[in-house]
Amino acid sequence: MNKFIAGKFQKHDIGKDSEFQAFLPNSLFQGYEFQDKSTLLLLEEATRLLGEVNAYSRLIPDVEYFIKMHVKQEAVVSSRIEGTRTEIDEAVLPKEEIDPERRDEWQEVQNYVEGMNVGIKALQSLPISVRLLKEVHKILLSNGRGEEKLPGEIRKSQNWIGGSTLRTAHFVPPHHAHVDELLSDWEKFWHDKTGEMPVLIKVALMHYQFETIHPFLDGNGRVGRMFITLQLIERGFLDKPVLYISDYFEHFRQLYYDALDRVRAKDDWEPWVRFFLEGIIVTTKKGRKTFEDIVELRAIYELKLLKLGRKMPNANKLLVAMYSQPIMSVTDVQNTLGVTYHTANKLVADLVGLDILSEKTGYSRNRLFELKDYVTIFRK
Repeated sequence: MNKFIAGKFQKHDIGKDSEFQAFLPNSLFQGYEFQDKSTLLLLEEATRLLGEVNAYSRLIPDVEYFIKMHVKQEAVVSSRIEGTRTEIDEAVLPKEEIDPERRDEWQEVQNYVEGMNVGIKALQSLPISVRLLKEVHKILLSNGRGEEKLPGEIRKSQNWIGGSTLRTAHFVPPHHAHVDELLSDWEKFWHDKTGEMPVLIKVALMHYQFETIHPFLDGNGRVGRMFITLQLIERGFLDKPVLYISDYFEHFRQLYYDALDRVRAKDDWEPWVRFFLEGIIVTTKKGRKTFEDIVELRAIYELKLLKLGRKMPNANKLLVAMYSQPIMSVTDVQNTLGVTYHTANKLVADLVGLDILSEKTGYSRNRLFELKDYVTIFRK
């Protein structure tokens, strides 16, 4: 194979002696040769740490409840990159408790959670594909600010990144006439078995290519980040969605954009791959620490519950439920446990007394109670 060439800029006329340049990426089926041996060391470390965090997801009891909070946190951060201001405290609240002016942003976070869950379930019968991209995208942009941006449909017009017009844009993706062919290449590259390429390298290259194609009018960033996790689940590197790389991309946002731009401008793909692998390393270490903190906090909770005597079984059942829904009203507790309102209210008071729950102020419709120390883990 020849040396990697990212693509080329093409001029397009937009009338009245005005024109813009769109970047047309080449096929992903190219030659990739490492120049920096440190890339291989990063690859080894990233692969090892992915295995560690995946082992946590297999061994921790009731892990599914914790995973739901992990997904919500990823949804919050991934949406924040796109300008959404919803925080984890709001993401776990019911819609009626959200300020009406912020409900569209809250809905975007919920859409991300649903999109991830639907994507994971779909992998049982549907491989990573353009079809799956469309299905997830349709969910991401439904019932929110993206409803007018053709949810689930590949764009049929030109888009751009940064700037107020095509001429002043920071980056202009390929003309829409090329998108279908480029996405077909993207899908074939993932499933190609003829070339020998480590999965993490392939995922990095495909993320670059997807963000370069920018196949939808809106939501490309969120879909692209979500598919990193979905690809690793499909290939068996992860059993559950425990990789949350959006936090790394947000923290180093300018470096992220610069690394992608460098591939297009200089055909230099390796710095991007190293940045991506470093992101996997940082993210998996943080994920491992989160699991460790959860295990430690759970042990503290269990010791405190010993003081409740015969109320302990209901308290344990409630705690498990609150690991995925850490803010509840007394009515929520009543429905979760199938007890009377009086019994639920007494149990909540006991848990407040044990410093397990705390009342969340500022919400007039209902008294809400939060598993505060647990939520704090996901704010770090």
